[in-house]
Amino acid sequence: MGIYNKILKPVFFKMDPEDVHNRITRLGKVMGSNFISRSFVKRLFYFQHNSLHTTVAGIKFSNPVGLAAGFDKNANLYNILPDVGFGFAELGSVTGEKCSGNPRPRLFRLPDDKSIIVNYGLYNKGCEVIYDKLKDVKFRIPIGISVAKTNSPDIKTTEEGIKDYRKAFVTMHSIGSYTTINLSCPNTSDGQTFGYPENLDPLLKTLSKEKHLKPVFLKVKPDMTNSQFSEIIDIVEKHDWVNGFIIGNLTMDRNGLKTPKEIIDKMSPKGGLSGLPTQQKSNNLIKFVHKNSDKLIIGCGGIFSGEDAYEKLKNGAVLVQLVTGLIFEGPSVISKINRELVDIIQKKGYSNVSEIGKD
Repeated sequence: MGIYNKILKPVFFKMDPEDVHNRITRLGKVMGSNFISRSFVKRLFYFQHNSLHTTVAGIKFSNPVGLAAGFDKNANLYNILPDVGFGFAELGSVTGEKCSGNPRPRLFRLPDDKSIIVNYGLYNKGCEVIYDKLKDVKFRIPIGISVAKTNSPDIKTTEEGIKDYRKAFVTMHSIGSYTTINLSCPNTSDGQTFGYPENLDPLLKTLSKEKHLKPVFLKVKPDMTNSQFSEIIDIVEKHDWVNGFIIGNLTMDRNGLKTPKEIIDKMSPKGGLSGLPTQQKSNNLIKFVHKNSDKLIIGCGGIFSGEDAYEKLKNGAVLVQLVTGLIFEGPSVISKINRELVDIIQKKGYSNVSEIGKD
C-alpha cells in the first residue's frame, strides 16, 4: 500500500480517471494471461485464513470481500482477480445490446470525500459478445454477472425495458456462480430505473417465467427511505427465486460533502457518487432490510477497512463488495481488509466470519 500511495497514486491522480482505469485494465488482463505473472501478483497481494471461509447460497467463498460490478465492465480481469486476493467478483453490468455509454468525461475523483462521480451510462459490449468471451471459462473464484437495461433512447417504454433486461438475463444466466439484476443505475438517458415498485413488479413477473439455474440478487440504490423499500420487499417476497439484495449502488445525494456542491455540479451535473458518501446510507438500509426480510444481503458502499466491512456484516450482510477503496488505496487494500477482519473475528471471539451478525 505504501508504494501505491506514495508513488503510483500521485501520478495516477494527475491523469484522467478513465484513462488510468483503461490502462490498469489492460495491465491486469496481461498479468492474468500466464501463470508466472499471476504467481508474482499472488506473492505480493494474496492473503487467506480459514476463519474467512464462508458459504452463501450454496456457493463457497475463500473470503467475503468481492469486487463490485462497474469496475470490470467487459470481463477482462477474471484471471487476475483471484491472485489479487478477492474472494469473489462481479462483472458488468452487461446489457441486452452493446452500449457506448455517456460522452466523456464521465469519471471524476473527489479525493476529499474518498469518492468518485460515475457517469459511465452502462458502457459495455453487450450480452452476446461477453457471453461468447466467457462461455468456456472455468473461473477460479465465484463470479457474478450483473445485468442491466441498455442505456438507449430507443427503449422508450417499460415493456421495451423489460424485454431488454430479459435478453441480458437469459443470455448471461448460465455464466458464473450467480446473477445480479442491476435495478439502480442512475446514469441512463431516460433517468428511469426498475428500482421503483411500479417497474419492478412487472420485471420480476416476466423473469419469474425463466429458468433460474443459480442464485439471483437484486442491486438497489441506497437512497430509498425505509417506507419506500418496504414496498420493494413486499414485491420481492413473492419471488422465491430471488435470493437477496446487493445494497447498494451509487448515491445521487450531493449534500453534506467536503467538496462544495457547486464544484461537484460543475465537474459533472449528472452521475452518482461512490465510496464514502454511500457508506452510512448503505449501512442503514442493510440494517433495515435484515430486520424486515429473510433475503440474503451483499453489502456494498464505502468499504476501505476491515472495520468498514465488519460494520456491514454486523448489520446483516453476508458478503461485501468494493470498488472505490481499490482506487484510493490500491490492490493491497483487499488483503488489508481481510487481515483486519481476521483480527476482529479473533478479538470478538468468533470462529468464522459467518458468525458475525448472528449474535
